[in-house]
Amino acid sequence: MKSIVKLFAAACVLTTICNAALAQSQSREEIYKTLESRRAEFKVLEEQLLATSEEDRAAYAEFLSQPDTGLIRLLPRETYDGKIVTIRGSGAYYSFTRLTHEYGQGSDLSLEQKYIKVGFAGADYGLMTSLGDVPLDSVTADHEKALIASRLKVPGELPQARIEQQRFGAGTIIEGTSFKDRLPAKVNSTYILRSINYERTDVLVAFRIIRQDMDGSLVIVWKFLGKYPKPQLARSAGDQ
Repeated sequence: MKSIVKLFAAACVLTTICNAALAQSQSREEIYKTLESRRAEFKVLEEQLLATSEEDRAAYAEFLSQPDTGLIRLLPRETYDGKIVTIRGSGAYYSFTRLTHEYGQGSDLSLEQKYIKVGFAGADYGLMTSLGDVPLDSVTADHEKALIASRLKVPGELPQARIEQQRFGAGTIIEGTSFKDRLPAKVNSTYILRSINYERTDVLVAFRIIRQDMDGSLVIVWKFLGKYPKPQLARSAGDQ
């Protein structure tokens, strides 16, 4: 990972220098073609920065052979936002349904300032609870805390959705279990998450943070526990 970051930074510097030189010696058409080529090179480097290691993929190969599972890396927003990563959200967000880091595509989880968070835009909200150091395989849809999260009713009107946002933003206890939309990111900890993205998705996910790398990025293995009907939100003229 450290070598990839250095390579990416070096490529940025080299591109700046090369562009200055090219502007003096090449036609605009040639410069355009060169920029397109460099953009493709940056895209490859960006994908490498977001990728998980071969060792991790091999270690979890059996788990990942099951349906509705995955292995991802989340980049810390404060490190990469507005800097060398061009993807919207700077690799700090992930959508378990759309399988993308691009923010705004029904994002379910993010990493910032050593905290993981759910619920981001508009009336969307979510909740999480930490199970501590328990194997991810032991967490199923019948897990006691997963059942609590699954039973929560999603409001269909904006005022009630705002109340839920505030409730989980502050943190609340439901049936003896603490739920919050923001928790410390701890290696070797397993979490249950429910993410409600209105007009898009409503999912229940279990995930485990298996490592934190030198740049603060987290490697996470995850699986779906439940998928629910697309949540709808009724809005009045005043809400608009």
